[in-house]
Amino acid sequence: MYSLIDFIIAFAISLIVSLAVTPFVIKFAKKYGFVDKPDYRKVHKNLMPRIGGLSIVIGATAGLLYLNNLISTLWPVLIGGGIIIIVGILDDKFTLSPKAKLVGQFLAAFIVVFADFKIDFITLPFVTERIYLGNFSYVFGILWIVGITNAINLIDGLDGLAGGVSVIAMTSIAALAAMNGQFIVVGLTVILIGGTIGFLFFNFNPAKIFMGDTGALFLGYCISIISLLGLYKSVTIFSLVVPIIILAIPIFDTFFAIIRRILNKQSISAPDKSHLHHRLLALGYSHKETVLLIYAIGAFFGLCAILFTRSTLWGAVLFIGVLVLIIQVTAEIIGLMGQHKPLINTMKKIRER
Repeated sequence: MYSLIDFIIAFAISLIVSLAVTPFVIKFAKKYGFVDKPDYRKVHKNLMPRIGGLSIVIGATAGLLYLNNLISTLWPVLIGGGIIIIVGILDDKFTLSPKAKLVGQFLAAFIVVFADFKIDFITLPFVTERIYLGNFSYVFGILWIVGITNAINLIDGLDGLAGGVSVIAMTSIAALAAMNGQFIVVGLTVILIGGTIGFLFFNFNPAKIFMGDTGALFLGYCISIISLLGLYKSVTIFSLVVPIIILAIPIFDTFFAIIRRILNKQSISAPDKSHLHHRLLALGYSHKETVLLIYAIGAFFGLCAILFTRSTLWGAVLFIGVLVLIIQVTAEIIGLMGQHKPLINTMKKIRER
């Protein structure tokens, strides 16, 4: 088993390698046309190299080679990750359709889940018998991986946003994994954090390169896997809430985006300019202020997740109630900005008809 020093060295390797390769990735992206063109819903005004996720992948791979004992136990995850990277690279070059990207994501998720990386049963408070999920464990695992993968991709709208939110979420996961002795999760998380921080030096506003779908899909996939590994095989109904709290920003931003598009009779894959970061920009916050504010919200939810795991049963129930209230209030504030009305008012009108 690896020691704390090993994890620190792996983190440093990932960070340094990511830092070192990013300038070369920038040159590669410009030379071979991996660029992001500005449009009505994007903030940037000029062509930007957008395959920066390769830096994260290369940095994390270097760290994983140091923690090489993890490779033999995680080969299905690595194969799935390879598929996600290929999908991301192709999208950054040719702009794939949402359906084509989903096919690749589902294929990666199938490989991981059918290699037995899933939750088999749930335990409930005051109940001694286990509730076995059966075939639903496969459905849950696949939907979780695909859902989180896309959630991280959807928040990748400002310089440094998706990378920073991912680092904050992974740091929370690493802290909880260390408390519970889940050292495989700790190892995977530290190398991903190192690779992402190295890239963020070039991605924070004003960015020199975007992570593109190569990075956003890869980070989303990895976060879905490490959060699933933290719940591996068995889970209590309350511990199932923990990764949802940690990933509250991407999960609920995606959830409200789907609801918003359904209510507006749009395709759920249709892009828009109504995500959380767009709303904050509309409130008058600058680019950097918006990103830092969302970082703060992400850190708040990460801290809440850690405190949640240390709560009593009834304390946990109260905790969930307060967080739901905070999320609802946030949704109301976001809904007031722009052409869309607050979600709760919209739902009231639907019920009155």
